[in-house]
Amino acid sequence: MTLPDPALFARAFADAWAARDARAMAALFAGDADFLTLTGHWAEGRKAIAEAVAGEMAGAFARAKLVTGRTKARTLAPGVAHVMQRYVLSGILNADGTDAGRVGAILAATLVEGPGGWQVAAAQFTAEG
Repeated sequence: MTLPDPALFARAFADAWAARDARAMAALFAGDADFLTLTGHWAEGRKAIAEAVAGEMAGAFARAKLVTGRTKARTLAPGVAHVMQRYVLSGILNADGTDAGRVGAILAATLVEGPGGWQVAAAQFTAEG
């Protein structure tokens, strides 16, 4: 899946999260993309990204919801953009199944433009603070 504008990435990511659709989320990434997940897993390539996200969605993030905050998108060079998105996550589960509370997180992504539109080349999803 490509996007017509890199600024649409953060919303598309949140929509895939809400749908619990790891494949849709991974489709936002280029075939050879890198993704550092919120749990610190480094996934290389779209298939590994889908597997990592699916695993996290089945575990700690099974009930987690994303609420979007501030977004910043900027063009770095022709065909290269950077997007930063602040989210608040709630419904995260501890290993014992109890609620871990709310967590602030930042998703930072570098997107590249190809013939069909924009895709993520590399992204990091990290907890704030």
